[in-house]
Amino acid sequence: MFKKFQPSADVSGQVSVKSSVQRAIRSSILSQWKINPETLEQIWPKKESLTLVKCREHISIYTLHGEPLFFQHFDGPFFPTLRLLHKYPFVLPQVRVDRGAIRFLLAGAHMMCPGFTSAGGQLPPPQAALPANTPVAIHAEGKEHAAGIGLTKMSTEDIRKVNKGVGVETVTYLGDDLWKIQQL
Repeated sequence: MFKKFQPSADVSGQVSVKSSVQRAIRSSILSQWKINPETLEQIWPKKESLTLVKCREHISIYTLHGEPLFFQHFDGPFFPTLRLLHKYPFVLPQVRVDRGAIRFLLAGAHMMCPGFTSAGGQLPPPQAALPANTPVAIHAEGKEHAAGIGLTKMSTEDIRKVNKGVGVETVTYLGDDLWKIQQL
């Protein structure tokens, strides 16, 4: 999504977000992410106004004082930026890929099921299974922080059973153009 993202060419405009829309975004984030209101208040204080940065391909990046906090594609789920995820690693459920998948993840490839089911990979336990189309933090075997953020293409139980094809679609990853942008 952010493989060839250039702010000078891809940003079509910036608009302050109305307070009613900000309340809707706040409630959406609280329902989508594993986060409590106090933590969201630390990330984004209620008195602070968000700025919506409209980009190509219907990508909306929400910034606070120019720093990207989270983004959305069409009317899909909200994704935190990787920088925000590194500060608050518990906001998204975690999956882990084995060492063999790291170079593909850092190149922006979607993560295949065998990368999660092999010895170095890890999925949530069956009692905490994730449904399809859930935003997840993609960790790499032996690494402390998330290396990417993705969207599950099938439930975690199906990833275990099928063990073929794309398990998680990569949305953003370390080193992509969104990671390189610190201010918009």
